Amino acid sequence: MSEPRQHSMDDLLAIMARLRDPQNGCPWDVKQDFSTIAPYTIEEAYEVADAIDRKDWPDLRDELGDLLLQVVFHAQMAKEANLFEFGDVAHAISDKMLRRHPHVFGDESYDDIEAQKQGWEDIKAAERAAKGAAHADSALAGVSRGLPEWKRALKLQARAAKVGFDWPDEQPVLDKLLEEVDEVRAEFANGRDIQRLQDEIGDVLFVVVNLARHAGVDFSQALRHANAKFERRFRAMEHMARSEGKPLPEHDLASQEALWQRAKSTD
Repeated sequence: MSEPRQHSMDDLLAIMARLRDPQNGCPWDVKQDFSTIAPYTIEEAYEVADAIDRKDWPDLRDELGDLLLQVVFHAQMAKEANLFEFGDVAHAISDKMLRRHPHVFGDESYDDIEAQKQGWEDIKAAERAAKGAAHADSALAGVSRGLPEWKRALKLQARAAKVGFDWPDEQPVLDKLLEEVDEVRAEFANGRDIQRLQDEIGDVLFVVVNLARHAGVDFSQALRHANAKFERRFRAMEHMARSEGKPLPEHDLASQEALWQRAKSTD
């Protein structure tokens, strides 16, 4: 028996083109556009991160394929609109990597990793200036508005820190966090104005991201771990409740809290 043929990148592009064929394609794929596919692109990127976090390498292979499909999907729609196609995407990122790594593909040299990172930022700043980007001379230039807000907060803080606008260590960040939590408490006491609560809770979240940055902790990974821990303990509560003959919804809050503490003790 012959080995199954390994599919190529050209095969994947052809599959996507067929799926998008108005006459013979998949009705769901045909009706999609950039805006409807964008949420799936973000979701697939998170699923890649989750597979890495779980060290599930076969799943990572599959999730990387799903993410690649998103790139191919967008490129196919762009080709149909005569904007660009997959080859242009590959060329653009190849050209960017060559341009941003002059120490590898050119004659530039850096003394250490920090110098290299600064060189990268300098190259990006020059690219923004060449494009005539608004506020290209700002330390915050180029921080995408399309990022998840926690990620954008992290990048804004890191950019500000590069020009010295940063706390020296974690202690004043912790103090600021307590201050912001107190302001949330005050807003609850003052009548629960939704707009003001939104502002104050936003300040708390911004400071928490900053605290993670100062701690050297990946905010997204920390939250993923917290979610996984909550899910694990909550499922344990449900299991204990069922095994004792009374489903969790039938327990009052005090009883549920007791189950939670038991779940924590065995975690």
